[in-house]
Amino acid sequence: MTDSIMSKAATMEIPINSNGDTGTLAEDDSLEQAAKLQWRLDEKVGSSRGTRDLQQVMVSGPNLNETSIVSGGYGGTAEGIIPTSSIKGPAVRYNAEFNKRIPVTGLGSNMHHSSSSSSIAEETTRGVAVEKIETVKKWGLNTYKCTKQMISERFGRGSRTVDLELEAQIEVLRDTKRKYENVLRLARALTNHFYNMVQTQHALGDTFADLSQKSPELRDEFGYNAETQKLLCKNGETLLGAINFFVSSINTLVNKTMEDSLMTIKMYENARLEFDAYRSDLEELSLGPRDAVAMARIDAAQQQYQVHKDKYERLRSDVTIKLKFLEENKVKVMHKQLLLFHNAISAYFAGNQQQLEQTLKQFNIKLRPPGADKPSWLEEQ
Repeated sequence: MTDSIMSKAATMEIPINSNGDTGTLAEDDSLEQAAKLQWRLDEKVGSSRGTRDLQQVMVSGPNLNETSIVSGGYGGTAEGIIPTSSIKGPAVRYNAEFNKRIPVTGLGSNMHHSSSSSSIAEETTRGVAVEKIETVKKWGLNTYKCTKQMISERFGRGSRTVDLELEAQIEVLRDTKRKYENVLRLARALTNHFYNMVQTQHALGDTFADLSQKSPELRDEFGYNAETQKLLCKNGETLLGAINFFVSSINTLVNKTMEDSLMTIKMYENARLEFDAYRSDLEELSLGPRDAVAMARIDAAQQQYQVHKDKYERLRSDVTIKLKFLEENKVKVMHKQLLLFHNAISAYFAGNQQQLEQTLKQFNIKLRPPGADKPSWLEEQ
């Protein structure tokens, strides 16, 4: 009984048809599933190597010619043994069209492209870093040379290049700027004080006008004074317009025109210091030995000396031209502004309203309407 059950179980493991052909093998199913799984993996990854591995698995699968299939029980005879050579065809067939149906993307080319891109990025970063290091190195060397030259000049050990005529003009400009700044400060103080006086006159005129309405016995007297204060307030506003124009012009001359020239002068002085520093360096190297290394250093110092010499001469020419034009512009501007200031002040204190208004028209000064400086109700919100 036991032998019959075991023989049936052994027979059910691999079904064999009556004509000797094998049915669907479990190994064939597993190989087909492995092939499908590998094909899906190749579609995602796009690896040609995976395709070749799959082909190798399909070709080098289990050789059924070297095995035998037992169809009988354990106690059966040799008649139940069927040689696998009688099975027609291999368990796994190689399909030559397999590679043509699977699109293989070039993973290797992508890896090569990414590696080349990363190498280019690394080279670019390295180049930027080297450039920054060289810039810092040059700046440090230049700062050291200039500091050494500055200390030598202050202690009287080093020589400096001096243009006596240009230095005198620069000193005159600095002194003129200081004096004009004082004029500007006083003109602004006058404007503030006069503005307060005009506001006081305006308030006083309004008070006189209100009292003229409430004091019948002094209506005429309060009325005269109210009209006088209003007239003075109007003339004061006209004079304020002239003084404000004067202050604005002086401010432009001092803080823009002169300041621009002084900035150029500062660049010229820095160039002069660099020129003297590299000149002293070249002189020290020239007094030393004349071997190959020293000659190379002398040649490099000669090139740097020439570069800074050209820069120094160019900036000296720029300073000379700017000082010339600044002097011409200063004379023209101050001639106009001083004439305006004199005529406006004289007309105001003389009580000549027409002359005061004519002065403003002469210099194209437009007065702002009352309340123009105040923000609108919408801006206040």
